[in-house]
Amino acid sequence: MRRKRNKEEDEAEVNLTPMLDVVFIMLIFFIVTASFVKESGIDINRPDAATATVKERGNILVAITEGNQVWIDRRQVDIRSVRANIERLHAENPQGAVVIQADKNSKNGLLVQVMDAARQAGVFNVSIAANEVSD
Repeated sequence: MRRKRNKEEDEAEVNLTPMLDVVFIMLIFFIVTASFVKESGIDINRPDAATATVKERGNILVAITEGNQVWIDRRQVDIRSVRANIERLHAENPQGAVVIQADKNSKNGLLVQVMDAARQAGVFNVSIAANEVSD
């Protein structure tokens, strides 16, 4: 009689290993396929443009505030370190373009300096962010 009871207990167990394997595989899938977008870290009042288009790929965002501060990757950086930061981000995402989000009241000279730093870092696909004008 005792032998029969042990056999029934063994059959009632549920093996969770296959389910855990599937969950881990799905987790890895979602981590690999998620797009990691680096934000500039600050809200910018962008100018309007009739020819503005949407960029779909993950980009390197550089923000220039109204007070002429440069922000990359959620932190304020000095204009002299923009090139090094863009080189680092470009190494992480070689297909990414540089998108400069310049406030419409920022200095034009600072925008040109950031564009030059991006080109010196080896990124020649540089765009300036603008709001799309609706007709």
